[in-house]
Amino acid sequence: MNGWLKVVGLGPGPEDWLTPEARRDLAEATDLVGYFPYVDRVPPGPQVRHASDNRVELDRARFALDLAAGGRRVAVVSGGDPGIFAMAAAIFEALDDPAAPAAWHTVPVAVDPGVSAMQAAAARAGAPLGHDFCAISLSDNLKPWDVVLKRLRLAAEADFVIALYNPISRARPWQLGAAFDALRDLRAPETPIVLGRAIGRPDEALTVTTLGAVEPSQADMRTLVIIGASHTRLVARADGGTPWVYTPRHYRG
Repeated sequence: MNGWLKVVGLGPGPEDWLTPEARRDLAEATDLVGYFPYVDRVPPGPQVRHASDNRVELDRARFALDLAAGGRRVAVVSGGDPGIFAMAAAIFEALDDPAAPAAWHTVPVAVDPGVSAMQAAAARAGAPLGHDFCAISLSDNLKPWDVVLKRLRLAAEADFVIALYNPISRARPWQLGAAFDALRDLRAPETPIVLGRAIGRPDEALTVTTLGAVEPSQADMRTLVIIGASHTRLVARADGGTPWVYTPRHYRG
């Protein structure tokens, strides 16, 4: 049997957001490798499941490459899009190691794109990513916090819409508040803020607020935070609900 490795994006949650390509590769895989909650999201099937903790991405990548080099058809699963702060980079990091076994380089590797968390949150809110934007992870597990702050400040100065991944967790309770404080020095208090929590899941919640009013306690580890640019606007909904948020395509800074 010829092995292969596919890094599969599961999207943010609902089955409707799983691409036909991803669905096919999951069905054809002999093995599923991934973080416990993502493996659990794949419907039961004949595949052998190899679930592991969240902070062992490189070990997981090496294990998956070993399986594929041994002839298994391996689907490495990630939530959202696997190329955005997820497992695709870990797979290529393992391959890039000078000590990587030669057999790994014979494995056919492909990445199946998925709907990202920022795309899902933006779609629920309207079109906040309608003009130039960037994505920044607030996690300082793999980069120093001063680098995170520098990137936030430069993105704010350049007037990008900013999508914040990994905003807060029990292990990192203070970074989101520090990020808001840094941005308040550079952005107006009326700057729109979108908090998309568990978008696409049964318990999803969408909050639209402002930089002056937002509190870190409004977010958790399943929240995607979008900070508007200077020209990001709100549009009232006919039903009086949460306003639409959009960033015009034409820049008038």
